[in-house]
Amino acid sequence: MDLTENKSGKRAMAKNNLPKFFKEIDKETWLVEDERDNMKLHYRVKEVISSEKSPFQHVNIIDSYDFGRCLVLDGVMQTTELDGYIYNEMISHVPAVTHENPKKALIIGGGDCGVASELSKYKELKEIDMVEIDEIVVKECIKNIPAIAANAANDERVNFLFEDGVKFVKGKKDTYDIAIVDSSDPVGPAEVLFSEEFYVDLKNSLKKDGVMVCQSQSPIFHKDVLKRTRSILKKYFPIVRTYKAVVPSYPGGMWSFTLASFKYDPLKANLSRLVSNTKYINKEIFKSSFSLPNFMIEDFEEK
Repeated sequence: MDLTENKSGKRAMAKNNLPKFFKEIDKETWLVEDERDNMKLHYRVKEVISSEKSPFQHVNIIDSYDFGRCLVLDGVMQTTELDGYIYNEMISHVPAVTHENPKKALIIGGGDCGVASELSKYKELKEIDMVEIDEIVVKECIKNIPAIAANAANDERVNFLFEDGVKFVKGKKDTYDIAIVDSSDPVGPAEVLFSEEFYVDLKNSLKKDGVMVCQSQSPIFHKDVLKRTRSILKKYFPIVRTYKAVVPSYPGGMWSFTLASFKYDPLKANLSRLVSNTKYINKEIFKSSFSLPNFMIEDFEEK
């Protein structure tokens, strides 16, 4: 890769070597994310720290003016130093606390290592399998965004498995107490992680009292994805709960997660088990995240 020296003396990516989703506007470098046909998101970039083309996608680590260091996949913002902890805490701690005594956890995706880092805060967990198809994402995040990757790489309980998560869960039976699907948007390599076949295989990989959570997109801009996810999970689990959080770097700000469980209801969780070394989630946030606005309740046709 072509590198140039910037004013601070750091080695930076040459602008003419960058993928097409980086644009020069008024002599500044901007990441331009095509969210939908009707909306583009622009992020002013201090520095493109790394730019790699993996077998699956473009992997970029950038330093931005507002959001700090960020992971960008195929031009789409995935996680940021500014607010990534909100997403990672909400998708991790809710299932970890909902299950009464989890010993073995599965993460599908989660290449920034944020979910693995949050789960590692629970001493009762003996094993954390992190199945990520793209090894380059993990290496780049551990190297360049330690604020998000934290100590996951040094925790002996975390097993990094660089393979296809869809194939990994197929045939697994009664293996995991909790499973977390930390996928990117339902396009490209992550598209199959929103399919009914995958959710059925994931269900089978859980123990009889297992709990799973997936990120289910924006309840404002991606209503179809959220409704379809809930519809599929309701076929196979007696308890399905959607909850939300505000993640400023994601389109629309509000983001949804959907939990499915064979036995444990998060509304009845023992919140004394929630660890205290968090930046966003606490007992009150845990409870209030399941209080949904009227438009979401109407979308789900729940009364």
